[in-house]
Amino acid sequence: MSEPIYYFDIKKIRKDFPILEQKIHGKEFVFLDSGASAQKPVQVIEAMQKSVFTQYANVHRGIYMMSESITEQYEAIRKKISNFLGASTSDEIIFTKNSTEAINLVAYSYGNLIRMGQSILITEMEHHANLVPWQMLRDRLGIRLHVAPIMENGDLDILAFEQILIEYDIALVAVTHMSNVLGTINPIKMLAEMAHKNGAKILVDGSQGIVHQSVNVQELDVDFYCFTGHKLYGPTGIGVLWGKKDILNQMPPFMGGGDMIKNVTFEKSTWASVPTKFEAGTQPILEVIGLGAAIDYVLFIGYDILIQHDKTLVDYATDKMKQVPGLKILGHPTKKGGVVSFTMDNIHAHDIATILDQNGIAIRAGQHCAEPLINKLGETSIARASFAIYTTFEEIDKFINALYLVNNFFKK
Repeated sequence: MSEPIYYFDIKKIRKDFPILEQKIHGKEFVFLDSGASAQKPVQVIEAMQKSVFTQYANVHRGIYMMSESITEQYEAIRKKISNFLGASTSDEIIFTKNSTEAINLVAYSYGNLIRMGQSILITEMEHHANLVPWQMLRDRLGIRLHVAPIMENGDLDILAFEQILIEYDIALVAVTHMSNVLGTINPIKMLAEMAHKNGAKILVDGSQGIVHQSVNVQELDVDFYCFTGHKLYGPTGIGVLWGKKDILNQMPPFMGGGDMIKNVTFEKSTWASVPTKFEAGTQPILEVIGLGAAIDYVLFIGYDILIQHDKTLVDYATDKMKQVPGLKILGHPTKKGGVVSFTMDNIHAHDIATILDQNGIAIRAGQHCAEPLINKLGETSIARASFAIYTTFEEIDKFINALYLVNNFFKK
């Protein structure tokens, strides 16, 4: 391929991530595990730090100035996220601690509305977070769980997906926006149309997807969408569940406690309106502030830049990796986000990751919280490089050179 170019000032961006300036084992640090958890820009760190130093109090509780001020900021971020997702109202934004909790919330709460004889439909490429909660629901209610297959290239088998919808009474489809292993970006709007045509609701796990493309939930016409802050350059401990308000209103609470109630007696409690009904207890205040700063950062860069950089990095890395003897790339989907998973002949993924670490390069190795998918691919453990806005072509070159070192080491 031709020499890649940057569509933005990469040096300026990398200055926002001081953690990248350190050395690991005496080598310049190359972080290629952003798909697990992205690094945080100083803007996020400073926003949280400022709140701790100058404006920390509980939200929704106090009538003193600091509590009211932080509550106003907290709710302003809820509105910001609503706009970020293209939601119709900020009442549809529920704060959770991550995508996993968001999916569990839907599985437990919306699960109570599912009738006997109905089923849940997922896909073979799901993260454990979008599989295990549905198994738990199946075991609790006695409903069925169907799995739509993927094709050899890593794309979802749309015809098989649709056939399951037609053949069974599917209450809810739960599907990833982007596979954390294959990089497959699913055609969510098409899947939502199919689900609704056959009487099903649809939940989308956007943990990876929203990092690599903009999302408008109304345009996609999904019923639930969730994402987590720590992959979107924000802090851990904060996630978001968006749901259509009319559906959320029908759902019972997920957890009981303070703030999610309207009235409480020893005999009976009544619930607050959404989103408060689903936000029991003291909230992750600092984490919400950090997430708000992360969204500001992403929007300042712009999704056009993020998407273009993502595609260029994937194309560049794929082209170079194909030249490494014995290396096999897993997944060549029609539309792919910024992850490249791979194996190397007769070399365990953990050994690959260990040697790369000795050269200052961080990648992921293992089953990637997607054990059924890894088994489907005929593997027990795989390696993965994942990219972010701060990833450079020079870092990919170092990664490729280190892969040759891996090969040389095991030829001794």
